[in-house]
Amino acid sequence: RDRSWQVDLEPMRGGSLEGDLALRDFTVNAIAEPIQGGEPIDPLGGLADLAARRLRMAGPHAFVEDPLRVLRLVRVAVELDMVIEAETMHRAGAQVEQLRSVSAERVFVELRRIIASDHAVEGLRMLERLGAESAVLPELAQLRGVEQSRFHHLDVYEHTLAVIDAVDDYERHHHANIHRGVHTLSQEATALYEGARDRLVTFINARSRHEIVFVRGTTEAINLVAQSYGRPTLKPGDEILITHLEHHANIVPWQLLCEQTGAKLVVAPMDARGEVHAEAVEALMTARTRILAFAHVSNALGTILPVRRLIAAAKARGIVTLVDGAQAVPHFAVDVQALGCDFYAFSGHKLFGPTGIGVLYGREALLERMPPWQGGGDMILSVSFGKTTYNALPYKFEAGTPNISGAIGLGAAVEFLQSLDLPAVHAHEHSLLEYATAKLGEVDGLTIIGTAREKASLISFVVAGVHPHDLGTILDEDGIAVRTGHHCAMPVMEFFQLPATARASFALYNTFEEIDRLAAALPRARALFA
Repeated sequence: RDRSWQVDLEPMRGGSLEGDLALRDFTVNAIAEPIQGGEPIDPLGGLADLAARRLRMAGPHAFVEDPLRVLRLVRVAVELDMVIEAETMHRAGAQVEQLRSVSAERVFVELRRIIASDHAVEGLRMLERLGAESAVLPELAQLRGVEQSRFHHLDVYEHTLAVIDAVDDYERHHHANIHRGVHTLSQEATALYEGARDRLVTFINARSRHEIVFVRGTTEAINLVAQSYGRPTLKPGDEILITHLEHHANIVPWQLLCEQTGAKLVVAPMDARGEVHAEAVEALMTARTRILAFAHVSNALGTILPVRRLIAAAKARGIVTLVDGAQAVPHFAVDVQALGCDFYAFSGHKLFGPTGIGVLYGREALLERMPPWQGGGDMILSVSFGKTTYNALPYKFEAGTPNISGAIGLGAAVEFLQSLDLPAVHAHEHSLLEYATAKLGEVDGLTIIGTAREKASLISFVVAGVHPHDLGTILDEDGIAVRTGHHCAMPVMEFFQLPATARASFALYNTFEEIDRLAAALPRARALFA
């Protein structure tokens, strides 16, 4: 407001990038007067222009003399919303590897300023464009609360930038409701949403887009099948067959259905290794079995079930099959036509996508016969007080405004996965599993829970004398994030007579060094509770 301040502070303008930031912080925090809502103002103005000039004037050796200027460049750019010239970006990128020679403490301080700002996403994108993420990975991981170890696959930081960018692009440039408007934004949003559906068709090799129903996640998908297929179909005395390994989401909906219809829930056993044998499941298939529902991969133990054999046995007996694929889709390719299942359900957040979005695959002939589960907008063609005509597939199962950004983000996650060599990813994860099994087996007092011969890349374990919740807390202090609890699989915990386990899940981004850190941190936890 008082332009004389600009004159008084003019001598400070001859400094470096660091000086520009100091000037900005001093201005905003010390000089600026509050306006409505307590927000500060910048009485100087033009700081972005000033910083831009400073960057253009930076000599060719600026980043060589101090590699930390690479990170300061990122901070200046995102805080002042600047577009950095290509030459400056090139000079900075050429010195990225030199960041490895800077003390971790100094790198951590600079990164914290980026991550803690209101522009963290933009800062991470710029780090990626510079190729700097790998050079500062330990410090980035520490800031994310998991210091070099990110075993917890539900951690928000496991989104790929492709997913973040896709959601951000929709929210910033195409935000509108779908299927409801003739205006440009609605048409663009609809195209993005339906484009995601088309990517999912190819991802699991469905026959058509009519077989891909967007839901909130695996839980909603199973409930939809239970209520829309099971409730009109089952009669008293009919049977629903599941296994002892199931997640609560594949138990409770069937219990509710049994209460509603008089059907009976039958549970196939597992053995001490955490395996479910096809023979044991087939022995429980009777003339009254109407639905077989089971996990492709156990979320609590990592056991891979004999999916193809179970589906074939059920199909031969006229039994409808539902596969909970939440834990399978991020680890290996799934082909629903090759499997031959009737329904397949999975969640977006398990495969590096957003939360609150998932997919129910259903054979088109079955979906056609099923009534809608929920009523409302978009699932209708016409409504009168006398009669409602339902929409075509898959829309009759997508009542109301959907999670548009979630579907778009899930489409981006699938596109990212399809760009990878999935057999190579699976091989890497299997190597991690074998290494972790051997390494954790050397830890005194540690017992691995679930030793199936066919496993996905996760390990549940307990340490003698340490409750898993305490173990998780102590590991967190060492920057290692593991999942602890009953994993929404209480019958599995009861089978092993345990209240809970700790679970380390390994994905395509994990390393052998992270497993070493986990194994090295566990003895300290036991010593604390000895």
